[in-house]
Amino acid sequence: MTNNRIVRVANAQGFWGDSLLGPIRLVEEGPVDYLTFDYLAEITMSIMQKQKMRKPETGYALDFILMLQKILPACKEKGIKIIANAGGVNPKACLAASKKVFEDLGITGMKIAIVEGDDIMDRLDEITAGNENLQNMETGEDISTIRDKITSANVYIGAGPIVEALQAGADIVITGRASDPSVVVAPLVYEFGWSMEDYDKIASATVMGHIVECGPQCTGGNYAGWRQVKDFARIGYPVAEASADGSFVITKHDNTGGLVTVETVTSQILYELGDPKNYLGPDCVADFTTINISQQGENRVAFSGIRGGPPTPTYKVSVSHSKGYKILGTLCIAGPDAVEKANIIADMIFQRMEMYGYRIPEEDRFVELFGTNVLYKGMVENNDQPLELLLRIGAKGDDPKALNRLGTEIAPAVTSGPPGVTGIAAGRSRATEVIGYWPALIDKSLINTSFVVEEV
Repeated sequence: MTNNRIVRVANAQGFWGDSLLGPIRLVEEGPVDYLTFDYLAEITMSIMQKQKMRKPETGYALDFILMLQKILPACKEKGIKIIANAGGVNPKACLAASKKVFEDLGITGMKIAIVEGDDIMDRLDEITAGNENLQNMETGEDISTIRDKITSANVYIGAGPIVEALQAGADIVITGRASDPSVVVAPLVYEFGWSMEDYDKIASATVMGHIVECGPQCTGGNYAGWRQVKDFARIGYPVAEASADGSFVITKHDNTGGLVTVETVTSQILYELGDPKNYLGPDCVADFTTINISQQGENRVAFSGIRGGPPTPTYKVSVSHSKGYKILGTLCIAGPDAVEKANIIADMIFQRMEMYGYRIPEEDRFVELFGTNVLYKGMVENNDQPLELLLRIGAKGDDPKALNRLGTEIAPAVTSGPPGVTGIAAGRSRATEVIGYWPALIDKSLINTSFVVEEV
């Protein structure tokens, strides 16, 4: 190991459903040492838990398996390691599906690891029987108020067990709800031999992980100066070039689309930041106000000087719970007086609900007229007389039967309301479950992570 050694970590998926072209192009278009994949959002865990309840062999990011089928041969040839929180609520099933890919492709001589311990769904009663009441961080409510409605409960674990899996020889590490930056922290701790108590370096890796976690959102995607960005179709996914001293450069592969500047990267830094002096993670507390950032060259932004401190004694817990139902439908309305007609149609639908015996309270109704600046409500004046608009109408409540009745009265507006109504989107609307989010804290001493490595 030399002081000028560079480790390249590229994030290939910013969320569950991101383009499969991300990992394929990262592997094909330039040098990479590690591919990281961030599949999990808060609601994703609940979706996966429901999938697992219906089919015990699911509950993980199915896209991960499709991706492995496409890039695994190249990863083996080039020595690229993979770290992904693709395990969701069922890392064992994800492991089994991954091993099947190896078998189908005839690839051997590699090791896969899974990290477990983040899923506390089955331990909730045991945990809350002690001194942990998992109070809602935003409201202070006790978790007992939603206990019978909980659909998933996962701890944001840190880099430690991922590092251990890498030390055990893993080429692929699959986790459950590891924190987004931790999948980037782990390979750098492993490669450079950092101590987990070298908080400045851990903070630097945490900042790096925060920057790349949303994929091309730091390389020109979703950027206010979008006219400066070239070739969105081939936008480059981020590559972080890390050094042993904790400094790093954010870049992308040559001859790819997108843009890497101080401004594009800073836009991502500000994403979901909170207190910039105290960015809390399971591995450290990072001080974003100590970041030194500079343009090093074309599509290269350098970082150094980042400081950090010890992590808090708690993990964050993401709990999802059932919170009733919702329904949403759309109608296109064209011609003169579109706004007036849309309001008449909305009133008509809710009045017909009452004719069926279902009254939707005003606060549970949802009516938006797209084309009248509804996304900027309260900030700009409405465009009061458009010649066409999209009516979005819906409601929420505890009775899916009542909401489904609303869905049956959207289409009839085409022939029984004012003229110009058309464009029913996606067929008849049906009630779907609303998932509530419950953030909480838990003492780290109550969480035991573990890993298993298997050779294929």
